[in-house]
Amino acid sequence: MVEHRMVDVNGVRLHIAEQGDGPLVVLLHGFPESWHSWHHQFGPLADAGFRVVAPDQRGYGRSDHPRDVDAYTILHLVGDVVGLVQALGEEKAYVVGHDWGAPVAWHTALLRPDMVLGVAGLSVPPPFRGTQPPLAAMDERFGGRFYWNYFNRPGVADAELAKDTRTALRKIFYWASGDAPGAGEGGQPLVDPERGWLAVMPDPEVLPEWFTEDDLDALTESFSQGFTGALNWYRNLDRNWELTAAWHGAVVTPPALYVYGDRDVVPAFPGTPELIERLPALMPNLRREPLKLAGCGHWTQQERPDEVNAALIDFLRATS
Repeated sequence: MVEHRMVDVNGVRLHIAEQGDGPLVVLLHGFPESWHSWHHQFGPLADAGFRVVAPDQRGYGRSDHPRDVDAYTILHLVGDVVGLVQALGEEKAYVVGHDWGAPVAWHTALLRPDMVLGVAGLSVPPPFRGTQPPLAAMDERFGGRFYWNYFNRPGVADAELAKDTRTALRKIFYWASGDAPGAGEGGQPLVDPERGWLAVMPDPEVLPEWFTEDDLDALTESFSQGFTGALNWYRNLDRNWELTAAWHGAVVTPPALYVYGDRDVVPAFPGTPELIERLPALMPNLRREPLKLAGCGHWTQQERPDEVNAALIDFLRATS
């Protein structure tokens, strides 16, 4: 059974879900998600002999939501993972992340390779720091219409998403899934500045088979405190670029795995297809070619749980 408790970590209280015994595997969710995003992974990974822990990361769910925007930098987020591993009585762990959780996992491996037994990223590939701050680069490229820039406007996306939380989440999850019309065709997530982010997203009459009403209930409940904490992660993108200057050109050295869907919008971001193609040459310890899942959209471990679980278990066993 999955058990729940609160843990004091790095100056915040984090809600965690955990199951199993063995080497520690920390599962890090993305936006707009929660620990529940990994509900298909707990049983299989625990049965395979691992201790599985998934937190609500800071700003999400039942964990603390610091008020200051600058409390959500990548150094705070990596610090939470390091503190969590230590609070759980371990010295090392495997770190697995999806969406925003992937940059946290990759940076944990980059900044604290001594603590990371292996790292896996779903959807978002390893960090290779660009020559421009990301928000500035996207603002220049898309005239301020890229969703990162929209999220960076204080209070705007916060209000749009919180107006009808359940509908917002239903639309986002369908729009970014492999089931949505046009998924995987290379379009960029641009926002109509007059109508908002959700306006262009279809509202499905029936949810995809992999995303149930119970899943939507759990997700909606996790955003009862609103979206500001989660959006603050985006508001630190340029600050993160400044803070990680010392690691410019550095590579992730622990054993690594990268998995993505061929209908996911994120791997089609500017420059990302070329990065994915070069990953085997760039990553000294990438244990296999990037695993591309046919027909899969953004919600990798939920849309394709069996394939993701098999890849994770093979990777964990091979490096344990």
